[in-house]
Amino acid sequence: MLRFIYVIAGNLYRAWMIPKMGYYSRHPEKYSEQFRYEYDRYAINLMKKTGRITTEGFGMENLPKEGGYVMFSNHQGKYDALGIMHTHDKPCSVVMDDARSHGPLVKQFIDLVEGKRLKIDNLKQAAGIIKEVTREVKEGRKFIIFPSGGYEHRNGNYVDEFKPGAFKCAMKAKAPIVPVAIVDSWKVFDLWSLRKVKTEVFYLKPMLYDEYKDKKSVEISSIIHKRICAAVELAQNGDFLGAVLQ
Repeated sequence: MLRFIYVIAGNLYRAWMIPKMGYYSRHPEKYSEQFRYEYDRYAINLMKKTGRITTEGFGMENLPKEGGYVMFSNHQGKYDALGIMHTHDKPCSVVMDDARSHGPLVKQFIDLVEGKRLKIDNLKQAAGIIKEVTREVKEGRKFIIFPSGGYEHRNGNYVDEFKPGAFKCAMKAKAPIVPVAIVDSWKVFDLWSLRKVKTEVFYLKPMLYDEYKDKKSVEISSIIHKRICAAVELAQNGDFLGAVLQ
């Protein structure tokens, strides 16, 4: 939290960017998805510089070259989606808990990429979001989903269990499922420190529709969870190539 406060305070003179982000998000007819995504990444880079944060991506060659897909990642904290977006060149969006999506700057980041706000305790609304994501993935959009449904603040890279239902949108869209392993992302805003911090994002080999079409969501969830756990463990031991190959 100390770093978050420091980043906000260190960028107060850039507060004019907040209404600008809001304006861009309200006028998608004027500003393309690519433009809005790049503005989000510009803001992320400013935040990283102020907060002394470095994020390195690995395995980008594993990302599908064409069409929509869904990235499923372990979840550690407020920086997770930003770290993925920083390393992901093509425009992507995110599905997140509605309760966490209305804070300062968070709202603007989400609105710029037309993110989906999921009300976890509202089954009807959640079903509607799944339908929206399914349709948009079919149309070629890319999404980030954290299938654990949340995160616990802890010092470590523990991977919470995944909720099988989170995979339904990719399954219905018959889209590639891209496992993403993030490492040390929790350090960014959970450590009470302003020391330099480095995080890593690993894009693993995607699971294509033909590989999972006969599997149930519980099986898919278990497979992806195991692969991400293995990648996180290898990365912590310095085996970055091994992590990508999971």
